[in-house]
Amino acid sequence: MKNMKIKQTIWLLAIAVALFTACKKTKVTTLPETPAGPSASGTRAELSKDSIFLYAKEVYLWNAMLPTYETFNPRKFTVYPDNLTNYEYELFEITKYSKPYEYKDGASSSKYSYIFDKSTKNPTAAIKTASVDLEGNGNDFGVRLGFYGSETNYTIYATAIFQNSPAEKAGFVRGDKITKINNVTYGSNFSGQIDAISTALNGTTIKLEGLKSDGTAFNVTLTKAIFKSSPVYKSKVITAGAKKIGYLAYARFSSPENSVAELNAIFSNFATSGVTDLIIDLRYNGGGYISTAEHLINLIAPSATNNTVMFTEHYNALMQANGAKILTHQPLLDGNGKVQYTNGRIVTYADLDYSVAGNTTKFAKAGTLGNVSNIVFIVSGNTASASELVINSLKPHMTVKLVGLTTYGKPVGFFPITIENKYDVYYSLFQTKNSLGQGEYFDGIVPDYSMSEVPANTIMYDFGNPNDNYLKKAIDVLSPGAVVTSQSKLSVVQEKSLSAPTSAVIHSELDNMEFKGMVETRHTFKR
Repeated sequence: MKNMKIKQTIWLLAIAVALFTACKKTKVTTLPETPAGPSASGTRAELSKDSIFLYAKEVYLWNAMLPTYETFNPRKFTVYPDNLTNYEYELFEITKYSKPYEYKDGASSSKYSYIFDKSTKNPTAAIKTASVDLEGNGNDFGVRLGFYGSETNYTIYATAIFQNSPAEKAGFVRGDKITKINNVTYGSNFSGQIDAISTALNGTTIKLEGLKSDGTAFNVTLTKAIFKSSPVYKSKVITAGAKKIGYLAYARFSSPENSVAELNAIFSNFATSGVTDLIIDLRYNGGGYISTAEHLINLIAPSATNNTVMFTEHYNALMQANGAKILTHQPLLDGNGKVQYTNGRIVTYADLDYSVAGNTTKFAKAGTLGNVSNIVFIVSGNTASASELVINSLKPHMTVKLVGLTTYGKPVGFFPITIENKYDVYYSLFQTKNSLGQGEYFDGIVPDYSMSEVPANTIMYDFGNPNDNYLKKAIDVLSPGAVVTSQSKLSVVQEKSLSAPTSAVIHSELDNMEFKGMVETRHTFKR
């Protein structure tokens, strides 16, 4: 143990020298190297593996469950030929100690924590299939696919189209049925065909054939392109009997710069239109920035909530006691990605307040929509993190109902820990609770009305269409029996050609390629 302390002292002195050298430079625009491990010697990859474990020992939400450095032996992860895969393997093994929180028996990956290679950030390089990043940057075809039915008989729908993407420009809309991809017919052997579908979606061009949501046939070739997409799928005011219902389909909690102005305009329109109730569609929203979630909550919340507790963040005991000294090696960058200084030294994540009191968010009503007391959220297994935070935070203050399927279950958030100036490690760092101390929904939030998105022998409708199964139920919850003027329906023959064989949703690896998380950027400094 004494030798271990000596090694750690040598290691910290080496880091101090590195930081001093960084301070002497006139322009510091990148992060300094992260700490190595208890040994000051080793390859770059070995030192990074040490860092991944040592950071976890201090900042991971479930750090108390982790073994000693000697027992874990971070440098043993050498199975794969590339560093990133070995790092991911190590992080996965770390998260297994959190069982049952972010690891379940048989799981092949962590539910929450992950490592991100910053060099593959949108849109300069290839990104995850059929997705966009939190800022709406896309570099693909711009169509999100969903699989409905059974292993041997399934339907592929375009479940969402990203704004300004090749798919939108080609006229695709949610509900279009895809039967052929690159001249190959799909729908009869899901597990045997999903890899080919994924490969096709990662290509430079793709040929899609099928039926439009209006029943007409299409045969379109799309070419991958860079685009910028809005976080809002659709918003509208629905008249249901005597009620005016504001409907918002929200894709992701993009940064305030990309979300706040648009959300403000939508809620201003709701207010001037006399909206009395809300439906917030988060069925495909995996989360994003907590600051944006906070703003949406303040737009929705009644004025009476002002200055009362919205939610709290709970870090591990060591973090709360200001004991995670390893964070002195993580500079806290400003909004432009630049290193900040105070009294001649670099500001680091160790300068932040991780107490519950210092991480208590209170309501500050935004906008003029102040008379809403009833809200329905449309949810699914893809509804995660910041989306769940919005729901949980409003529950003590409004009549909140959920329609759809059980949510993903991610009451935890993070900020990045950078290693090698290349990889951002997103450990589960804190969990959130509402004003009543409620949280812990690690297995998801169960809806009040559990139902299928596309019931057997029915079709998928676009966002905001009152014929959509979820939206139809949400409207009925708020205004029972009210008649809503629907968009024109298809004939029985057309509906049959577009319908799904069963109501089941088939999950694939494509479901795991969309962002799920809560990113904390609202930092409070210790006093």
